[in-house]
Amino acid sequence: MNNNISATGGKKILELRISGMHCGSCEKIIAAELEELKGVSQVNINAQTGKGTLQLDENLNSVADVLKAIEVAGYKAEVEKETALAKTEEITKDNDIKYTVTSGKTFKLKMESKIEAEGRIVEDAQGNPQFEGKIKNDKSAEFEIPKEQAETKQLLEQLNKTLSFTNFFEAFSGDKKINQPVASITEKTESKTVSTQTVNSNQRVNLSLFGMHCSSCANIIERSVKKVPGVKQANVNFSAEKASIVFDESATNTKALIEAIAKSGYKAEEVDTKDTEYESRKHEKESKSLLQKFWFSFVLSLPMLYFMLLDFFAIPGKAGVLPYVGIISLIFTVPIQFFVGAGFYRGMWSSLKMKTFNMDSLIAIGTSTAFIYSLVNFIVYVVKNGTVLGIGGKIPDLYFETAAFLITFVVLGKWLEARTKGKTGDAIKKLMGLQAKSARVIRNGQTVDISIDEVVEGDIVIVRPGEKIPVDGKIVRGSSAVDESMISGESLPVEKNVGDKVVGATINKTGSFEFEVTHVG
Repeated sequence: MNNNISATGGKKILELRISGMHCGSCEKIIAAELEELKGVSQVNINAQTGKGTLQLDENLNSVADVLKAIEVAGYKAEVEKETALAKTEEITKDNDIKYTVTSGKTFKLKMESKIEAEGRIVEDAQGNPQFEGKIKNDKSAEFEIPKEQAETKQLLEQLNKTLSFTNFFEAFSGDKKINQPVASITEKTESKTVSTQTVNSNQRVNLSLFGMHCSSCANIIERSVKKVPGVKQANVNFSAEKASIVFDESATNTKALIEAIAKSGYKAEEVDTKDTEYESRKHEKESKSLLQKFWFSFVLSLPMLYFMLLDFFAIPGKAGVLPYVGIISLIFTVPIQFFVGAGFYRGMWSSLKMKTFNMDSLIAIGTSTAFIYSLVNFIVYVVKNGTVLGIGGKIPDLYFETAAFLITFVVLGKWLEARTKGKTGDAIKKLMGLQAKSARVIRNGQTVDISIDEVVEGDIVIVRPGEKIPVDGKIVRGSSAVDESMISGESLPVEKNVGDKVVGATINKTGSFEFEVTHVG
């Protein structure tokens, strides 16, 4: 068996100019995309200068692939300079393994592989079909050995005690992974049987995400999840605050995925797909919490609004109130800054762990600056004058109200955002409710009624007059008029004949027809 390892030249340093970067998150997104390419190393991206450098081995990848990877990440790049590196010598490693039988007689080898799949065909976020379920792969190898060849028999027994035979089977079958080593050896009169079994399963999990502020956050979560061993596909939707992940059950689990998201600075929890009320409860809970925080901070901020008016208007009682402005503002601002604003500090800490900044960082730094500056001035005044009250008026250079009002109105904005998302989710839920719950399909020459979740691409569906069309497809037999007002707004039914496309949730009117499913989900 020969193994050749080539380390020939073709390496170069690429200096790139990248447009569209704004922050440290952009750097991480581009770097993560490039590091997934074979032959790319020493990646260094700088958002401030808009440039990046990397080392590329052209034996494994090309400059065009590097530029395309950056484009996939959502940015544009062009090569400024290419510097070729000195080529290294080719290293060849030969391992020749020969096994001979002294008697000169041969033995027979029979290898079998049986694959069973149980599951269904679903579509991913991009609309591509993929299999979701369990795959059982049984493998066996049978050797017929003459009785006098004890040497060969001993060799096979030795292979069975190690994983070498598993690798031997892979060389013929092309499999990359076998979860179980050799299971058994069954001896016959003149034969040996070795069996291996592989069970691979794809599992899809939907996670609800918390703490995202922009599309960069979604990209960071997606990259973090894809680095978990066993993850085959990960899609994060920023607007819906959801993640759909396909992974190998034998390599990882849902808990590991949630922990990976937590390490990236965000929170996630598993969503039961059958729980249709989850999103409503989530938005209602979030909206209620934000509204309570707003009213709490607003009530504490109202006295400071009165104190601000004292500087511009001659309000009765002004002279008696001014000495108390400083101490009252400090007392009312502390719970707003560190209770209502605690979420901003948590968000800033999470972003700092990822070596980047987000909106929480901006608010936390801005309000903390105003609060700390005012607190220092207040303490200095108290030390100098020996009193917490203003002498002859209010204590100068205090800006506690700035921090208080900033946090109050940002929380108000977050509440309005959560409320809007909740209403949007309800509207989408009502729209989904228009979809049919079952479909009448032709399978194995028989007409059966099945759940819409069991419909797969390529099924032939029968639609009778007055029924809803369950999924999208193309008519293969019959004709009718279809009410598509829910999609186009057109009140008049549209005539449909063989070859025409039909859309799920629209209503069949007069005729009956059969159509082939083109899209599901």
